[in-house]
Amino acid sequence: MKKNLLGVSLLTVTGLYVMLSAVIILVTVLLHQPVIIGIGISIVVLIIQFLISPFLTDLSMKWFYKAKFNQDIPEYLKSFIEDVCKKENMKYPRIGFIDDGAPNAFTYGHTKNDARIIITRGILELLTEDEVKAVVGHELGHAVHYDMLFMTVAQLVPLVLYGIYEMLIRSDNNSSSNNDNSYGALIAIIAYILYVISNYIILWLSRTREYYADSYSIEITQKPNSLASALVKVGYGLTTAKSTGKHSASKSNALGIFDSKSSKSLVVSSYENGQISKDHIKQAMKWEQWNLWAKWYEFNSTHPLISKRLLAISARSKEFNEEPYIIFDLEKTESYVDDFLIEILINFIPSLVLIAGAIVAIVEFCLEKVNTGIIITSATLLLTLIFSLIKFNRRHPNKNYEPRKVRDLLGEVKVSNITAVPCSLEGEVIGRGDPGYIFNEDMTIQDDTGLIFLDYNQPLFILNKIYGLFKNKNNIGKTVKVKGWYRRSPVPYVEIRSYEVDGKEKKIATYTLSKILYVLWFIIALLPLLLII
Repeated sequence: MKKNLLGVSLLTVTGLYVMLSAVIILVTVLLHQPVIIGIGISIVVLIIQFLISPFLTDLSMKWFYKAKFNQDIPEYLKSFIEDVCKKENMKYPRIGFIDDGAPNAFTYGHTKNDARIIITRGILELLTEDEVKAVVGHELGHAVHYDMLFMTVAQLVPLVLYGIYEMLIRSDNNSSSNNDNSYGALIAIIAYILYVISNYIILWLSRTREYYADSYSIEITQKPNSLASALVKVGYGLTTAKSTGKHSASKSNALGIFDSKSSKSLVVSSYENGQISKDHIKQAMKWEQWNLWAKWYEFNSTHPLISKRLLAISARSKEFNEEPYIIFDLEKTESYVDDFLIEILINFIPSLVLIAGAIVAIVEFCLEKVNTGIIITSATLLLTLIFSLIKFNRRHPNKNYEPRKVRDLLGEVKVSNITAVPCSLEGEVIGRGDPGYIFNEDMTIQDDTGLIFLDYNQPLFILNKIYGLFKNKNNIGKTVKVKGWYRRSPVPYVEIRSYEVDGKEKKIATYTLSKILYVLWFIIALLPLLLII
């Protein structure tokens, strides 16, 4: 496995650097501009960043996440890590503990000998011992495979390509040669295109290394189904356990078990003879398997879709005398392509109308057709308003806030960041949306069927952070009644419209303010017409 990963990584990084070298040669030969100084500076900056980033992350974990690095961990986990370290001839990693009920785990550092592994209380409370070992085994896989180092080396390529693009754009107007201007513009375009391509290659490489980290966990634990069930609990959140809110450890960018940008966890208690219901797992997989938005999100993500990882893990179960953890055999009864295309249209048409109308209006003003330009300006604003309202109402349908359970919401397929399902929920707050982060305003709640992320979103960023720092911690352990909109992008979450805690209802001002701004927009759109009346 290591040889395969090393071959894939070396081939990918070599391809990236061949791409970069080709651009450097073009700049040097055609424009007579050596870029070695700029590249040298980029390399120095990246090396410094690589060297100091773990220490800065340590401080961030301590200050902003209240992580404790001297915390005792369960003996079974400590013994497991020691065995792996002995086998891999690596130093015992620093283990950080975040006292938050939402499950999460990630690793960072320079090499396998100075790795840090962070786990939350939710990992120890919601997972079995074998599942905890499987998750930590995945994180150890990142360290053993030198993923932090490889990804840093790969990320130098888009950094330099964008630097070349910026240099050529700035120097283009200062060049005295028409040939240089032509070559410079062409190479700048090439550099920018390759910059975009290289970023997506790096995302692909990151997703590939996640599969190899999964494989490493399987091989050291010899229990692929434990990793699969852990992934279901942490990624989808399906679990048979309940977070107690107690400190479990005393009883016995980072590479995480899933995408840190998508760390909105959802947990559903689904019992089937003490095991997670396979039917509920399949229901959770439907959105990723059938909704085209899932493919788009994966394309732009550092991590593969949970469902694809589950199927890859299940394919190896028989190697270890286990039945495949999950076989996705649900039959799709309709195509979701039409919904996807409609949502794309709804998402982009306001901007397209505004841009097109602005261009036409500018042309009319340049032709000194002032009245026509004013009419087009007003019509453009009105049309943009109409299409923006259509998008807003699809994301915030103001009706039928029916009581729902977390488990029921998870089975929704026709839902996205554009299309929402209005709902109301009631549950206990067990942690923050970003586990442990003191400025995080979001919440994770648990009802009698599971856990879901709540998006608290006031109009001003500063209001969110003030709430996160001073108020949000007071909600933990309390029952909350929430009304809002369920979406997936790609993970499940509910944007809060209003919530009730301690018998007091609190409303988020964003929805009302948006309606007021649309009214003002309508008035502004009509104002130009007054100039010609």
